[in-house]
Amino acid sequence: MDVKQRIESVDILRGFTIAAMILVNTPGTWSKVYAPLLHANWHGLTPTDLIFPFFLFIVGISISFAYKNKPNKANTYKKIIIRSLKLIGLGLFLGLFLPYPPFVKDFEILRFPGVLQRIGVVFLVSAVLFMNCNWKTLLTIGLSILIGYWLLLGFVPLPDGTLPTFDRAPNNWANYIDLNVLGKHMWKPDYDPEGILSTLPAVATCISGILVGRILAKTNFNKLAYLVITAVLLLVSGYVFSIWFPINKAIWSSSFVLVTSGWATLILAFIYYLTDVLQFKIGTVFKYVGSNAITIFFLSSFVSKCFYLIKVTPEQSIHSWLYHTIYVQPFLADKLSSLLYALSVVLFYMALGYVLYKKKIFIKV
Repeated sequence: MDVKQRIESVDILRGFTIAAMILVNTPGTWSKVYAPLLHANWHGLTPTDLIFPFFLFIVGISISFAYKNKPNKANTYKKIIIRSLKLIGLGLFLGLFLPYPPFVKDFEILRFPGVLQRIGVVFLVSAVLFMNCNWKTLLTIGLSILIGYWLLLGFVPLPDGTLPTFDRAPNNWANYIDLNVLGKHMWKPDYDPEGILSTLPAVATCISGILVGRILAKTNFNKLAYLVITAVLLLVSGYVFSIWFPINKAIWSSSFVLVTSGWATLILAFIYYLTDVLQFKIGTVFKYVGSNAITIFFLSSFVSKCFYLIKVTPEQSIHSWLYHTIYVQPFLADKLSSLLYALSVVLFYMALGYVLYKKKIFIKV
C-alpha cells in the first residue's frame, strides 16, 4: 500500500470521527438524548467519550506522515506554530462571537479552553516532539506523561496540604489548577474538560497516534497484525490501570488515554482490513468529510451557535423552531425526534463534504 492509500484509510476514520462529533453535539434537545450519545457524568466511558481522543489520535497519525520528510529547520517550525495559532484562534472566535450586536461576548465570561484550542496546543507540542525524537524517545515521553500524571493527581498533596482526589472536587489537581488560573473562564464553575493540566495527557494520546502512524508507514510489514497486537496491549493495560486511576474523560486520565487509543487502533485495524486487505470500497463518504475535517467541524459549530442564538420569534430560536416544527411529531418518541434532528445535521455536512471533495476544494487550517 502506498502512502496516498494509507492516508485515505486514515481519512475514513477521520471523517467518521467528525460525523460522530457533529452527531453528539447537535441533538434536537439536550433533555432528550439516548445515553450512548452523552458523555459519562464523571468516571466511566460511553461511545461519545471516544470521539475527541479519536481525533487527537488521528492528528498524531497525520503528523507522522506530514512531517516525516520535513527538514528540521526554522521554516518548518514556523508553519507548525502558525497552524497551531490558527486552530487556537478559531476556537477562541467560536467562544467570543455572537450573531447579534455587539457581536462579541463579554470577555469577563469568555471560556478560554475548548476543543479547537486543545487540538492546536496538542498539535504544536506533538509535532515539535516528532521533529526531534525517535520512536523510542516518543514512547518514553508518552509513558512518562501517563505515569507522572497519575502520581501527581493521586499522591501529591495540594499547596494547602489537602490530599488529592480523582473526584469532581476542588482538591482534584486538574480542577484546582483550572479554578486558580482560569477562574470564570471555564466551561463549568468547577471544572473544564479541556482544561490546562489535562491537556498534558492529551499529548500522550497524540503520541500514540504518531507511533501507530509509524506502523502504517512501514513497507513489507504485517501492519494488520501489529495494529491488532498494539490495540490489545493498549486496551488491556488501560482497563487494568483503571483499577488505580479511573477512566475519565473530564480529567483525561491516563487509563482513558490507553483505552481510547486502544479502541482507535482496533477500529483503524478493522478499516484497514476491509479497505486494504480485502479491497472493499467502503467508507468513501466519510473520506469526503475527512478531507476537510477541521473546516466542516468549525462550520458545524459556528452554524449551530447561530441557530441557538438567533431568534425567529420572541420565544424560539432558529434551532428550536426547526426542531419543534419538523421533528417533534405525535408518532415519534422524544429521544428519536432529537436523534433525527442530529442525523439530519450530520447528513447535511456529509453532503457538503462530498461537494467540496468533488470540486477539489480542500481548505487546510
